[in-house]
This record gives sequence, structure tokens and C-alpha cells, in this order.
Amino acid sequence: MANIHQVAKHAGVSVATVSRVLNGQDTVTPKTRIKVEAAIKQFNYEPSMLGRNLRNSESRLLLVLIPKISNPFYSEIINGIETTAIKNGYNIILCETDSKPERENIYFDLVRNKMTDGIISMDPAVNVESLTKLAESYSIIQCSEYVVDSGIPYVTIDNEEAAYKAVKHLLKIGHSKIALMNSDERYLYARQRELGYRKALKEQNIVVNEDWIYYTQELGFENGQQAMRKILMQDEKPTAVFAVSDLLAIGALKELNSRGLKVPEEMALIGFDKIEFSNMTQPTLTTVAQPMYKMGTVAANMLINKIKGEYVDNVILDHELVIRESTLG
Repeated sequence: MANIHQVAKHAGVSVATVSRVLNGQDTVTPKTRIKVEAAIKQFNYEPSMLGRNLRNSESRLLLVLIPKISNPFYSEIINGIETTAIKNGYNIILCETDSKPERENIYFDLVRNKMTDGIISMDPAVNVESLTKLAESYSIIQCSEYVVDSGIPYVTIDNEEAAYKAVKHLLKIGHSKIALMNSDERYLYARQRELGYRKALKEQNIVVNEDWIYYTQELGFENGQQAMRKILMQDEKPTAVFAVSDLLAIGALKELNSRGLKVPEEMALIGFDKIEFSNMTQPTLTTVAQPMYKMGTVAANMLINKIKGEYVDNVILDHELVIRESTLG
């Protein structure tokens, strides 16, 4: 295989000149550039991307942190990130943190050691102190979940407003006894969506029944089932449930179906995210749609721009309440 020295010798130029041509620098005269390009073509020379990246102090790799690879919410975001990354000459490394600080530190070292050029963090349980410290020296973007007042740019939706609209819909179709199936209170999105739930009820002078608010440690179908079992054990039962995740809502729906309870006649149900499965349930699930693919493309563009040294501002994307059978009378 030809090397850069052979190309330079054949073209009658220095290795540095060949390198400048390969890097697209405009300091080479058109005549010299033509000679070098002809030599490159004749020798079928392909430069080592690893060597080039090392010389430029870049890896052309973006690190993407997610808490659980099994959660379908992240798949569309990842598709958006990867498509945008490849379009811009980057690849991605996908890392599952399982919300464990020791794993995060291993992945953070990849950036510190310049094995990746930057991070897109989607972990709601990320170590705030470590992430903020890392962001002082390296390019980091937060996607979906973010740390308030950290100075780290983020792309997300207005979670409080989205939850408020979902609960308002339940109120509009006649429900006043509405339960909340929430995630762990440590997570910002969980706190924001609970604020939206409380705001909608307060607006209608409905006192929040604290016994109807359920917190789960994880987002999974089984967690939604367990929460629904607890709801159905109440002496006074709600007539509707707002779940902060489609995974929880689908688990809740499975429990209702297994008990022969009719949805929405006996219990209306709303989820959040609009994952693909939400349109495959029986009945289909009303849900808050997040623009997940777009979220990924925006996050990737933000990170690439930040790597280039450009100023990057926060982005709040639109959401939509998708009304389906689980709330139709």
C-alpha cells in the first residue's frame, strides 16, 4: 500500500504539502494541488484516519450516555444523533450507565484521554458535580434530561407544560379523580411533570389526593403493573391515570386488561413519550409525543458546533398530545 512519502516524492513536493492538500487547506497553489491530487489518484492513496485524527487532536467520535439501552424512548433519539454525526464525519460510541457513578467515570475518562471529542448525556441520574466539572474543559450537551443552572447547554421539551396539557385533557372529558404514576423524584423530568399534574388540578380547585401519587424506582412495564395494582387496592379509586412514561402506562394497561377492566370506560389512561409500542396496545394509548428523532439531530448538531468552538444555546422543542382510544369515551 502506498504511503504519503511515495505520493510526495512522485509529485515532487514535501510531505507537508501533501498533508495540506488532504486537509483542504488553501495555502497550496492550484498547480501544485493538481500535481498532488494526480499522484494520490495514481497511487490510490488513502490516508490513515487514525493518524490524521491524532495529528489534529481529535477522534471524530461522540460519546452518547444513556441509562438503559432497553428503554425504547432512547432508540429514536440515538437514530437522530447517529444520522447527524455520520453526515458530519463523526461516529458515535453508545454507553449504558445504568445510572451508576462508577460506570460514568469510566466513560468520562474517554473524553479526558481524548478518545472521544465530546459527550451527549441523556442520563437523568448523572453525577452533577462530575459532569459540571468535566464541562469546564470538554464539550458536553445534555439531551432530554438536564442539570438546572449548570451552564451546560441542553435540548429538551417543556415537561411541566406537557404534563399540564395531558391532565387538562382528562379534566375536559369529565375526570376529576386522576392519579399520577410517576418516576423517581430524583429526576428533573419527574418533578417537572408532577408540577404540571398539580397545576392542572389546582386550576380546577381540585385537592390533590396524595394517596393517588405513585413513585417507581425504574421505568419498566412491570413497574407500571405494580403501581396499577396499588391504585386498584385503594378504597376510593381514581377514574383516570396520568403516567409520566409510556412504559409505565403500558404496564398499567396490561394490569387493567388482565383484570377485565375496560379502558377508558372504567379507567382512562395517558402515557408520555409516544414510543412505537404506544400505538400497538389494546386500546391504543393516548400519549404526549416528544420529537425524539429531532431531539437527537439537534443534540448532535449542538455538540459538533460546540466542539468547533461555537456558542451553543439551550433549545426547547415542541411537544404534542396525541389523543387515542385510551381516553376516548
